[in-house]
Amino acid sequence: MASLLLSPNKPINATPPLLPQCLSPRHNLNKTKILIFPSKPYTSPKPETTTKCSSSLSSLSLKVQLDHENIEPQTLVFHEDDHRPLHEIWKEIQGLNNWEGLLDPTLNSHLRQEIIRYGEFAQACYDSFDFDPHSKYCGTCKYQGAHFFENLDMADRGYQISRYLYATSNINLPNFFQKSKLGSVWSRHANWMGFVAVATDPDQIKRLGRRDIVIAWRGTVTYLEWIYDLKDILHPAQFRNDPSIKIESGFYDLYTKKEDECRFCSFSAREQVLAEVKRLRELYQGEEISITITGHSLGAALAILSAYDIAEMGLNIIHDGDKGHHELESTKIPITVYSFSSPRVGNLRFKERCDELGVKVLRVVNVHDKVPRVPGILTNEKFRFQKYIEDTIAFPWSYAHVGVELELDHTQSPFLKSTNDFGCAHNLEAHLHLVDGYHGKGQKFCLVTKRDIALVNKSCDFLRAEYGVPPHWRQDENKGMVRSRDGRWVLPERPKVEAHPPDTAHHLQQVLNMCNTQLEAP
Repeated sequence: MASLLLSPNKPINATPPLLPQCLSPRHNLNKTKILIFPSKPYTSPKPETTTKCSSSLSSLSLKVQLDHENIEPQTLVFHEDDHRPLHEIWKEIQGLNNWEGLLDPTLNSHLRQEIIRYGEFAQACYDSFDFDPHSKYCGTCKYQGAHFFENLDMADRGYQISRYLYATSNINLPNFFQKSKLGSVWSRHANWMGFVAVATDPDQIKRLGRRDIVIAWRGTVTYLEWIYDLKDILHPAQFRNDPSIKIESGFYDLYTKKEDECRFCSFSAREQVLAEVKRLRELYQGEEISITITGHSLGAALAILSAYDIAEMGLNIIHDGDKGHHELESTKIPITVYSFSSPRVGNLRFKERCDELGVKVLRVVNVHDKVPRVPGILTNEKFRFQKYIEDTIAFPWSYAHVGVELELDHTQSPFLKSTNDFGCAHNLEAHLHLVDGYHGKGQKFCLVTKRDIALVNKSCDFLRAEYGVPPHWRQDENKGMVRSRDGRWVLPERPKVEAHPPDTAHHLQQVLNMCNTQLEAP
């Protein structure tokens, strides 16, 4: 497989002005380091003039930001990170208490790292997706599952792909799906939608405090036209016997439709997810498990929808012993969603049911992004009489956001330029950059994790020109073309990918049997 021409983990030869590389330990710095020393000892300034930066930020990185923002060193206070091990507090970080005290007055250091880490799983769906309409592989993943994270320089994350997810493109979201212009293609009905992965590295499992199952959904990296396909029409979820729970019809179709003629879509995206969660739950029976779902844009909507579905079907409930003659003790596997720039998914009853089921959703949004405002522009969670309208007249265009919101503002970052391109405000890498520099409402923007700012321009043009990072820089070397033995340039054949694990039907049937048993129970 052709290597990336510009990879986040590989050195960039040119040294841009103002040294943005100092924000990443992977780049070579100038041999002479510039250290800053305040003219007076550090003092505790007034709260409104305080910029809180982690002590992990290098002095050189700090100088770049100080110079750019004209901040006096005396106005900085270095706060201590949360030194509690993650494995001791992971349930709290995953939203056990709805992130109370972890977002404000300052963003918890563990939570910051976890938001970025799961956001990078969502970003991996973009980086591995074949968008090229001139390729017969357009609409699929460029990498084999066994080498997925390795090809994305993410092998150190300690996860392995469990299965890929597919959805039929024969639904009413024409601006979302990517299709090849060629006659001979890998599939005329399917699009690759993401993956299920599992923490397998013992050190990672120990650090996390549990075995983590990750479900990552693909959204759309640059094109926002798909939001105009949303009809605002609500469709009963039909996952349980409650017709009042409704979701947007386009999301419902994308999640539940299938194509018998296509081997990749012979199971719906929903059936693929439910069967795989059931399989993994059995495989790791007896272990502490978490289910974490992530996605950006339309992928974030699918993340929330699939989290609700898993909980509604009871797949996160483990029965582990006799409580009485007929009752069993049960424990719940935590289900957490880290969503980025998510549209509204369902009505108020859908939101209430997610809360009842204990699904925890942290929605990361940029206030200048349009996507989180739809659907439900007129009637949404901010409307005082929403519940009355839904309950009384069954208003068909009423939507509500789910979970807790982390509101970011890209105008607070000194690294980003002013632009009228709405795609920049929606960009996932820009969101992760904003999380890196966010410290709480009213606090100064200050980068913490040394995440390379060049990543912002991976698929957009958002960085200020003085940083010398070209826009839309990430691409495959020679667009994947390689030279054959006879000297000709060709697009190599890719190994055939397994459509579905052979036991998918078996585990799906178990899910349905379990659901029917629960419905029949008194």
